[in-house]
Amino acid sequence: MVRDGADSDGEPTAETSGDADSPPETDREPADGERLTDWEDRCSEDGHQTTAAAPVEADERERPDTETEATGEESTPARYTHDDDRVELGLALLERLEHDSLSLADVVDRIETVTSDPTVTRTILDEADLRGIIDREDGIVRPKSRQYVRFEQDVVQREGEFDCQRCGCGLSTGHFITLDAGELGPFGSSCIRKVTGRDTD
Repeated sequence: MVRDGADSDGEPTAETSGDADSPPETDREPADGERLTDWEDRCSEDGHQTTAAAPVEADERERPDTETEATGEESTPARYTHDDDRVELGLALLERLEHDSLSLADVVDRIETVTSDPTVTRTILDEADLRGIIDREDGIVRPKSRQYVRFEQDVVQREGEFDCQRCGCGLSTGHFITLDAGELGPFGSSCIRKVTGRDTD
């Protein structure tokens, strides 16, 4: 004789309560050895939405900001190179200096007619040294090019309202040096001769 609450084998049966059609509870953790995806599939079949998130695959990780999109290598901060137009213009100016030698401060004074950025200025000096345009020793710079500015051909005058690129004075006539890397100026009639080394300070 089978007792109430037991099956035919004599094992007790789970008592049911409420609506017999109610789906089983699924807010449990997956059992040992039970795959997470199998457990979630069963929960979905029962009409319940799961809140557990599947592990993120390694190849789907978000790439750090320091990695590039193409190679995944760490990106490096932008830096000035000899491809910078200001660097090439500064080098072209140093090639045309008529000084036998001048102090580093005087060289910087000339370069500042191209740029006031100290990083670009250092790049110009380093690149000029590497290219053999100048020699540097004990704070003295010696230009080596000997390709001087030809005032009759390489200097253009324009009428208008300008500020001298070297001293900042107002000009009604601007003098511009035409170099292979571009045009430099405007300068006053005296400043252009000092910048190029035609006249000494």
